Amino acid sequence: MSKKSIKEREKKRSKLNAKYSLYRLELKKQIKKSNDFDKQIIIQKELQKLPKNSSKIRLRNRCWLTGRSRGFYRDFGLSRHVFREMAHECLLPGITKASW
Repeated sequence: MSKKSIKEREKKRSKLNAKYSLYRLELKKQIKKSNDFDKQIIIQKELQKLPKNSSKIRLRNRCWLTGRSRGFYRDFGLSRHVFREMAHECLLPGITKASW
């Protein structure tokens, strides 16, 4: 189980990412379109003024139940531990334990 502060930090990052994603994308397009090097530097400085946590790369996939970041299955949004428990309790449709 992950600490509550880490879960809240991740929520804050996702909110900031949603807030600034379009603006960040627009600035990056302006940098690519601009042929003037001085203008590119000005736009780059404006891009750097945005909060660090608003960047998409700072987001981390976490289990929605426990907050665990390692052993994460994207299809279900669960960590491997929770996935195994839920599969054994038949809470995940279509998931069966392999046997051969």
